[in-house]
Amino acid sequence: MTMWQVQEAKRQFSEVLRRAADEGGQIVTRHGVEVAAVVDIAEYRRLKELATERRPHPGLLFPPLDDSEFADVVDEVVAARGDATSRSQGLFED
Repeated sequence: MTMWQVQEAKRQFSEVLRRAADEGGQIVTRHGVEVAAVVDIAEYRRLKELATERRPHPGLLFPPLDDSEFADVVDEVVAARGDATSRSQGLFED
């Protein structure tokens, strides 16, 4: 995940959105502290749906996952994204 300082994210918001769609979540920091994540809307909706299938926790959008549940979610995301490295290799080539 790429990290963006707030001011840089504001200046390059279109790029932050593009990278969220192409590469996955983008982290925004303020004074070196992670304060937000920008994710593609399809990924957000998928995670939200997954969360509603699990036991509800008042006040939390996403309930806590145990280690095996977390590993399953990570495996699903990696499989769905494919090899992101191969897609981004040609971005800045002449």
